[in-house]
Amino acid sequence: METVCNIHEGVDDYTRAIRLGVYDHLSEEFYDSAFGNTFQARQDTRLIKTWSHDSVYTANTYTSVPTSDLNEWFFICASYDPEINEGYAFQTGEFGDVVRQSMVDAYLAVSVFVGFTLIVFIGLDSLTNFDIGSFLDKTKKLHVPIASFLGAIPGCGGAIIVVTQYIQGRISFGSLVAVLTATMGDAAFLILAMEPSTGLLIFCLGAIVGTISGYLVDLLHGTNFMMDSSKIEIEFEKLKKTFVSKFNLFWMILFVPGFIIGLLLAFQVDVDKIFLLPQHISIVLILGSAGAILSIFMWSLNPLSDFQCSTDKSRGFVSRVVDTTNFVTTWVISGFLVFEIFMYFTNLDLKMFFDLWLPFVPLVAILFGFLPGCGPQIVIATFYLNGYVPLSAELGNAISNDGDALFTAIALAPKAAIMATVYSAIPAIIVAYSYMFFFE
Repeated sequence: METVCNIHEGVDDYTRAIRLGVYDHLSEEFYDSAFGNTFQARQDTRLIKTWSHDSVYTANTYTSVPTSDLNEWFFICASYDPEINEGYAFQTGEFGDVVRQSMVDAYLAVSVFVGFTLIVFIGLDSLTNFDIGSFLDKTKKLHVPIASFLGAIPGCGGAIIVVTQYIQGRISFGSLVAVLTATMGDAAFLILAMEPSTGLLIFCLGAIVGTISGYLVDLLHGTNFMMDSSKIEIEFEKLKKTFVSKFNLFWMILFVPGFIIGLLLAFQVDVDKIFLLPQHISIVLILGSAGAILSIFMWSLNPLSDFQCSTDKSRGFVSRVVDTTNFVTTWVISGFLVFEIFMYFTNLDLKMFFDLWLPFVPLVAILFGFLPGCGPQIVIATFYLNGYVPLSAELGNAISNDGDALFTAIALAPKAAIMATVYSAIPAIIVAYSYMFFFE
C-alpha cells in the first residue's frame, strides 16, 4: 500500500511511503512491515489485527521513494520468512533484541574492519620506523604541507608528534594550525573501514585545507608567532604490560573469523545458511556478541585512552592494534546502544528531526569537533554512517576535530592551542556549508 503524506505540519513537505502487509494463513493475522539498514537491524514486525492506522510506526519508518514526480512508479521487491524467530535475544522481548543487534552490528559491521585498517597502518608504522624530528630539520621550507599530511594520516600519532615539534620551537604556528585542521584522529579508521572512498576524500581535503590554512596563518602572523624560546623536553608515559594482555590471543582468535564473516555480510551473503546450523543457532549472533563483549571487557579492565594508544609505541604490534581497536569498538557500541535505546523508548524519527534542522546540523558537528579526544568524533562518524547526518556535517567535524593532539597542545601551550582551534573552525565552516550548498 502506498501513502503520500505531509511529514511536517504547516510545511509543504511530502513523502511517499510503501507499507507492506503480509497475511499469515496459519495464525490468520496480518504482519506490518518495517525496514533496517547496514547498521540498524530490521525492526520487529508488529502484529496487528486489522489493516488500519493502528500501527505505532510513522510513515518515515517504511520504505520511502522520491516525491519529485508523483506520476513516477517504483517496483519494490520484498520477502517474508515465517520461520524467522525475531524474539530471540539475550533477554526476551524487543529491548533485548535491540541491545543484542546493536552489539552484533557494531562488531561485525564496524570493529573488524577498523581492526584490519589498524593492522595495515600500525604495521607500516612499525616497519618504517620513521624519525619525524630529523626529517623536519632537513625540510624547513616544507613544514606546513608536511604537518598537514601527517595530520591527515588516520589516527593521532602524526598530529601529536607535530604538536610536540611546535612546543619545542622547531616548526611555525602555521604548521600547528595545519596539523590540527587536517587531523581527524581515530574516527578516520572508522570512516576508512566502512566507506573507503569517503575516507580518501576526507584525507585529501584535510591535507589541502590544512596546507592552505597553515600558509595563510604564517603569512598573517609570521613564522615565529607565539613561539616559546625555551626548549621543552617531552616524554610520554610508557605503558606496562597488564593482565589484559593475556586476552590478546583470544581477541585474535575471534577477530580472524569475525573479519571473514564481516566481509561476507558486507556482500549480502547469508552466513548462517553456509554453516547449515539449526535454526535457533546463529554463528553471526554468537561470534558478533562474543567479539563485542570481549572488546568491552578488555577495555574496561585496562581503559586506555585514545591518547595513550596513540603516543606509546613501546608496546608490541598486536597490543597496539588490540588496544586501539577496543577503544574505538567501545565508543561505537556505546553510540549504537545510546541511539537505538533512545529510538526504542521515544520512537522519534531522528532522520526527520535532523532534516527539519538541516541548516544547523553541520554547525553542531563542527562544535563537537572542539571537544578534545576522538570519542565524540566517533559518535558523529557513526551518525553519518547511519545516514542521520549529511556528509557536509562529517566534513565539518573532520576539519574542526583536533583529536588527541589537542590534549598535548592544551597541556603545554594552552593559548596557542585555543587560537589554533579557532583558526581550524574557519575552514570547517567554509567547507561544510560549501559542500552542503553545492552538492546536497
